Amino acid sequence: MVYSAEKLSEEKVFKDPVHRYVHVRDRVIWDLVGTKEFQRLRRIKQLGTTFLTFHGAEHSRFNHSLGVYEIVRRIIDDVFAGRPEWNDDDRLLTLCAALLHDLGHGPFSHSFEKVFDFDHEDFTQNIVLGNTEVNAVLKKVSPDFPQQVAEVVAKTSAKKRVVSLISSQIDADRMDYLQRDAYFTGVSYGQFDMERILRVMRPKEDQVVIKKSGMHAVEDYIMSRYQMYWQVYFHPVSRSAEVILTKILHRAKQLYENNYSFKNDPIHFYSFFTDSVTLEDYLKLDESIIMFYFQIWQEEDDAILSDLCRRFVNRNLFKYAEFDPAKEYKKLAELTRLFEKAGIDPEYYLVVDSSSDLPYDFYRPGEEEERLPIHLLMKNGDLKELSRESEIVDAISGKRRTDHKLYYPGDFLADESTEKEIKKQIRTLLEI
Repeated sequence: MVYSAEKLSEEKVFKDPVHRYVHVRDRVIWDLVGTKEFQRLRRIKQLGTTFLTFHGAEHSRFNHSLGVYEIVRRIIDDVFAGRPEWNDDDRLLTLCAALLHDLGHGPFSHSFEKVFDFDHEDFTQNIVLGNTEVNAVLKKVSPDFPQQVAEVVAKTSAKKRVVSLISSQIDADRMDYLQRDAYFTGVSYGQFDMERILRVMRPKEDQVVIKKSGMHAVEDYIMSRYQMYWQVYFHPVSRSAEVILTKILHRAKQLYENNYSFKNDPIHFYSFFTDSVTLEDYLKLDESIIMFYFQIWQEEDDAILSDLCRRFVNRNLFKYAEFDPAKEYKKLAELTRLFEKAGIDPEYYLVVDSSSDLPYDFYRPGEEEERLPIHLLMKNGDLKELSRESEIVDAISGKRRTDHKLYYPGDFLADESTEKEIKKQIRTLLEI
């Protein structure tokens, strides 16, 4: 039997709190799940520092990746199967890309990426194409199959319909993480009628479209996404933890560059500090390793590193104030001066953090990023862009919302044993 068509002797299932069961019949999918690179995702949290705000948010990229695979499997096996517009030869490519789409995420995901200037999608492609167990499994399908999967992940594949199932404004990735993150954070914002959306999905030549009769379910999905971003993903307390985590890594790198003598050598970080990271280095670093260093760095002689690590480990986070950088830049300059005068390093203890989201948009030629719109399939067979038919979506289309916060250590400012007058001036400026 050809490996790509090989089925398991009996179906394997994963019990899942969101989809009830994740079903696996294809040998290649089962083998991919068993690779060490995929198992590593168990040690990467889906929501980074959000567990310090929503205590249930301990779920992993492993959970989410299986969920995305299951949604895609249902779409192509239950909805698209037998439809002339769908090419069943793309089935295995779509399933593998769905399963592996987040394979390159590093510890604490986006926070980690920002510090070391990485892109997890680049590492996903490197894992798929490199000397890895994942690559060996994919090559059993065909010699060029890893390249095909990598191109879908990179959104450069000629199979645009396959790409749209995994990466678009209404894709399996978003449909899983909204429901999964809502479940584990205990909120209701991410709930929407996925069953209805799946039933009205239709394959077209280069994209997946939605029957007009399913428009209201899509409206609900978009509003759920909007609410999740502002109530969960951009929660100011989670962002405070992210600021501290980022500053810990910046401080550790700066100390290394200044030849600081660590009590315990951060050997796992050497290649990251020197911009010489190999794929093997990257795959060895997970959140358990990061937390180990945060634990032991609490005992370092460097006051800033040890303080920041104690804050993160013990959840003594920064306070925050509303801040408008366009109007309050003079206030920030004055606060910086006062922090320095009080002996508080503003580089690590006075931080502006900005979060921005665009809930829905249609393609605008010449703009920075192409956003493939959601198209509705009308009864006469025509396609119409969603915001042209939905007043709800039209009201938020193209409207980017940005939130700025100024983070600072409230406990430092409350301690009046030193620099009492300066700290009073700082509190006045911060309106606390």
